[in-house]
Amino acid sequence: MKRIAATGISLLLLASCGKEEAKRPTPAATAPVAVQAVTVTEQDWPSGFEATGTVRARTSAGISSKVMGYVQQVSVRVGDHVRAGQTLITLEVRDLDSAVRSAEAGKAEVQAAIPEAESGIAAAQASLNLARATFRRMEDLFAKKSISNQEFDEATARLKAAEAAFEMARARRTQIDSRLAQAEQGIRSASVMRDYSKLTAPFAGVITARTVEPGNLAAPGVPLLTLEQEGTLRLEASLDESKLGSVKPGQTVELTLEALDRKLTAKVSEIEPSVDAASRSYIAKIDLPAIPQLRSGMFGRALFGTGSRKVLTIPAAAFQERGQLQSVFAVEDGTAHTRLVTTGDHGTSGIEVLSGLSAGERIVSPIPAGLTDGAKVEVRP
Repeated sequence: MKRIAATGISLLLLASCGKEEAKRPTPAATAPVAVQAVTVTEQDWPSGFEATGTVRARTSAGISSKVMGYVQQVSVRVGDHVRAGQTLITLEVRDLDSAVRSAEAGKAEVQAAIPEAESGIAAAQASLNLARATFRRMEDLFAKKSISNQEFDEATARLKAAEAAFEMARARRTQIDSRLAQAEQGIRSASVMRDYSKLTAPFAGVITARTVEPGNLAAPGVPLLTLEQEGTLRLEASLDESKLGSVKPGQTVELTLEALDRKLTAKVSEIEPSVDAASRSYIAKIDLPAIPQLRSGMFGRALFGTGSRKVLTIPAAAFQERGQLQSVFAVEDGTAHTRLVTTGDHGTSGIEVLSGLSAGERIVSPIPAGLTDGAKVEVRP
């Protein structure tokens, strides 16, 4: 009896379990994700090449001394704005002052000899006048046979001696004038050298470098300050020699200044005529507009256009990147499939696709949050 009762209970439990399984609802089918899709097409894409460069001032000057001397005063600091002709550095001028005073003393000495020379000329002129008058009288007497040949010869000799003395006096005066001119030139030269003790700005600009302090010895030709003219900056881009025929003066270039996070267009103003033998490159200089915060030494990129080409493009909203993987969602038979792609240039009109897609394929754009590979989708306009 006990075995029969146990068997009955087991049958009742199995029957009840079967009824519960029969009552469980079947899972509902997942609703498709509503998406928008675009067709991959070919577009005309601008072609060109990129070059990097450095922002530099169009006009820059290294301020150095023409004479050797100790620096007495430095009147500017890095970042100061200066005007043309402003004194930047002053050197000690004791030796130069002594040279000016010595030249002035030489001039005074020469000037002191002028009255004596003038007196000598006057005396020689008076003697010459007397000798000429005497000679004329003697000449008349000699014609009348009133004097001897000896007396006439003596009068002639005295006239020649007076003429020679007069010419000598005039020559001394001429020498003095020459010495005076030399003395004045010496003063001018010494004054110019003294003026070299004040180093001034050749043009208005901003001080960008300073390598001197008071007390330093300034040597001729050694830069002490660097002055750059404001508002005349340009990007000097280094180009491979193979691009010589692709860049012309006046050509429009797209620039990117990464430090300022700014893009702009500019024109090539100058191309250096020589190619660097070491790097096999040459420099193209591109004028920049006046931009706040733009400084020489900044890094920039220049895109030189060379025409257009046909490329496959996709919208930026259809593209996703995770690490090194680049992908899109391609729509096939109502299902979104992850498609790995390789991209090229990124532009304002879209992204260039090098591989992974073909023209005419449909891709999801924009990609909705949570969309996964294999998900059912419904393309809506």
